[in-house]
Amino acid sequence: HTNPQHTPPPPMPAPPDVKIETTELAPGIYMLMGRGGNVGLTVGIDGAAIIDDQFADMAPKIRAAVAMLSDRPVKFVINTHLHGDHTGGNDAFGKAGAVIIAQENVRKRLGTPQVNPSTNQPIAPRAREALPVVTFAHSATLHFNDEDLEFTHLPNAHTETDIVIRFRKANIVHMGDLFTGGFPFIDGNTGGTLDGLIAAHAAVLATVDEQTKIIRGHGPLGNKAELKAYHDMLAEVRDRIARLVRAGKTQEQVLEARPTREFEEKYGGGSFNAAQWIGPANLDQKIALERRRRK
Repeated sequence: HTNPQHTPPPPMPAPPDVKIETTELAPGIYMLMGRGGNVGLTVGIDGAAIIDDQFADMAPKIRAAVAMLSDRPVKFVINTHLHGDHTGGNDAFGKAGAVIIAQENVRKRLGTPQVNPSTNQPIAPRAREALPVVTFAHSATLHFNDEDLEFTHLPNAHTETDIVIRFRKANIVHMGDLFTGGFPFIDGNTGGTLDGLIAAHAAVLATVDEQTKIIRGHGPLGNKAELKAYHDMLAEVRDRIARLVRAGKTQEQVLEARPTREFEEKYGGGSFNAAQWIGPANLDQKIALERRRRK
């Protein structure tokens, strides 16, 4: 989830040691962990539907994992956002007849040429089979397997394309990369902002309770207390940076002050650490926003 590029990698077999780990969250509802974003799955009388589909080379393994639980093909694919570690399998599932559903900005972004912000190299549009065929602006609901899957757009958070998916009856929420196990990657190139991410967490917190199971984009199954701690951490780091900027500190001085200090053991490490989150490109954005606020 740290790669801002949203095209899938070149087709290749999935590494043989990568296995799909399936966890049942409620009758007929599962979380699949493999290589890429965590997948939500519902199986039942209407067939199978998945939330996100990891990298392109994982599609056969996801399909095999679904086949262990349902004798029907995947009917719907819901994308939580545009990144390739969550939409890489769209081509394979779309070609096989699945209906891809996403917030309208996912189709706009995947369907037009983009630029990789890390390399300034052009990114070609995705194949038409990989594009969402059902899109919405703010919210939508899929009535499937006697469950109501409620989709809500949370703007300018991780990206401008993020949705949260709530299984209303089962009290399960899939947050995509709005909630991960470490410091956040905020993709400013596709409309992401720290303030939007914090606001997204507040919006979700208002709809969940202590029994809600929260599927993160990456990392283990989460809950309300963990989401609240994550939200509070981001808000505290944002406020510390704002105070440093108001005091006239330079980018280097803000980094030296280590506003993430006591959170680094819990949220650092992995593939995206504190220095990457607040250092240089992301910090430039935060400083610019804070200076605009002061005007």
